[in-house]
Amino acid sequence: MSFVVPTSLSPSRVDAFTSCPMAFRFASIEKLPEPPSVAATKGSMVHRALEVLFTLQPHERVGEAVDASFQQAVREYAVDPEFTLLGLDEAQRDAFVADAWTLVESYLRMEDPTSIRDVGLELRLEAQVGDLTLRGIIDRLELGPDGELIVTDYKTGRAPGLKYEQSKLGGVHFYSFLCESVLGRRPAAIRLMYLRSGETITAVPTEQSVRFITTRTTAVWKAVERACTTEDFRPKQGPLCKVCSFQQWCPAFGGDPELAKVEAPVAFGRLAAA
Repeated sequence: MSFVVPTSLSPSRVDAFTSCPMAFRFASIEKLPEPPSVAATKGSMVHRALEVLFTLQPHERVGEAVDASFQQAVREYAVDPEFTLLGLDEAQRDAFVADAWTLVESYLRMEDPTSIRDVGLELRLEAQVGDLTLRGIIDRLELGPDGELIVTDYKTGRAPGLKYEQSKLGGVHFYSFLCESVLGRRPAAIRLMYLRSGETITAVPTEQSVRFITTRTTAVWKAVERACTTEDFRPKQGPLCKVCSFQQWCPAFGGDPELAKVEAPVAFGRLAAA
């Protein structure tokens, strides 16, 4: 029996399939549950804090308002399963929150939030390419000095080396395509703000880079379609294997992927009850 072919793709799902088709099968085709990770949850909390900050008027985004925005995010995540299922003790929770705050402080050193003319926060966009729906969420869409659109994406890890810089820009080029398709305007710049290291990578999208997104995404979708039809999702070993939630069911590590559908929910259930 073949798998149901997905009808939509996002930048993260494109990257997931190209990184490891087998992990993509578990997470995106079979939609198996995964335990939350400290890094991903911390990133979500910081994103939320900045989103709250930018709901304020530009002149209000200073001083105590920054702390209040962060504390709101902390309160929200205190009861969110993405955080509670991490199972952190009090000392670990304190360290988690303290480190998240250092990322917000790093952001404040990178730019002045009162100078940003935002026009969209956590903006959800989607566009059709043939039978495929491309969708994504833009962290922040703003107006530049001359009224041009600028896409900004926050990253809570360190900036990549030059060897991997262009591949990391693929996601924001994807957002550039969505802006042009939905809003009728190609952004003048796309930026990745790496809060951990305080670096910003900026690129200027072109007609060629936008066209490449549709070409690449269509090619990936055809590969996904072929894998679903043939049930051939091959594992691709690499650095991400050590943090993969599905490693025990991966054939590259001697596991049986057919057992994952039954065992993964049970394993996740035990975590939830802990």
